[in-house]
Amino acid sequence: MNYEDLYRQTMMNAFGSPQLVIDRGVGVYVWDTNGKKYLDLLAGIAVNTLGYGHPAIVNAISEQAKKVTHTSNFFATVPQLELAEKLQHALSDDGYVGASARMFFCNSGTEANEAAMKIALLHKPQGTIIALKNGFHGRTLGALSLTHKPAIREPFEPLPGNVLFIEPTIAALDAAANDGVAAIFVETIQGEAGVQPLSEEFLRRARSVADRSNALLVVDEVQTGIGRTGRWFAHSDIVKADVITLAKGLGGGVPIGAVIGIEHGGQLMGPGSHGSTFGGNPLAAAAAVAVLGEVEGMLADVSSTGDWLRSELELIGYETRGAGLLIGVVVDQATELQKELLERGFIVNAPNDDTIRVVPPLIITRAELQPFIDVMKELR
Repeated sequence: MNYEDLYRQTMMNAFGSPQLVIDRGVGVYVWDTNGKKYLDLLAGIAVNTLGYGHPAIVNAISEQAKKVTHTSNFFATVPQLELAEKLQHALSDDGYVGASARMFFCNSGTEANEAAMKIALLHKPQGTIIALKNGFHGRTLGALSLTHKPAIREPFEPLPGNVLFIEPTIAALDAAANDGVAAIFVETIQGEAGVQPLSEEFLRRARSVADRSNALLVVDEVQTGIGRTGRWFAHSDIVKADVITLAKGLGGGVPIGAVIGIEHGGQLMGPGSHGSTFGGNPLAAAAAVAVLGEVEGMLADVSSTGDWLRSELELIGYETRGAGLLIGVVVDQATELQKELLERGFIVNAPNDDTIRVVPPLIITRAELQPFIDVMKELR
């Protein structure tokens, strides 16, 4: 069967032609329908936390499917509650000791940020939301209104008009601060901008400006959360948030998103203020519980492996950015390099013209990464 032709005949052209048709995966490797093997250094864009076919996820999904795969949110399920409790423990481990935290579960990062916007407007009706230039928070109309990139925003304008975009500088933040601000949305590391970390000084000022303006500090951890940077949450050793959004790596490949409200941020939703048919789905929640159980013992390894990979790339002349296993590598002609690497059996992506993004499964080893380093040295 010609899968490329089948794709063109059956799928809307929202993503362009697929680079590959993936057939299966094991560990950190995938195979296409022609039987070619690839080292996956993209992990579904920071989603496949435990790689492919991990027994913890397989067993969790299998066992839960025998019990119940879905109920409405008129009811709770055991996996949903276990996941909420595990996220509370992760917060405590990362410094939110004693904080009250409540969860809203959904299906994606975009949906999590949509819910966070509603929480901000419950906190301060008709308030302004500050978002950052070069930030990315999703593509549905609400989340898109927080996403700065003109090429994906402008075709769908007018969007909700209560968003103010600023440069990620202290001066711009101070100038935008006033009592009408409902929330400040930030990513600790702007992944879609080419893995660009915000400065610690900016994040601390965002916290103080939010306090001064009676606004919520919302930290989008969709890409950076759940161990990706070597911590449960990339921001937690710098500032504390009022609202945290999660998705991607939380389900290890099973669609799930979460909004965590801290203290007041977790008290604002009431019955009827929001909803999701599949939010907190027991099958997805069971997978997420399994992911958290595995990642708990991996955080130090993620940090050390990421530091090693960056140092090896820097030794052969590349500039790198990021933390843990969220790494941007500065290159010339990133799109062409990404294509060359794909031909050689390595999956990465190019979020902009001068960066390739490396976000492998967190289970990856130095031995598995070494061939990538060798090829990058050859192509230098």
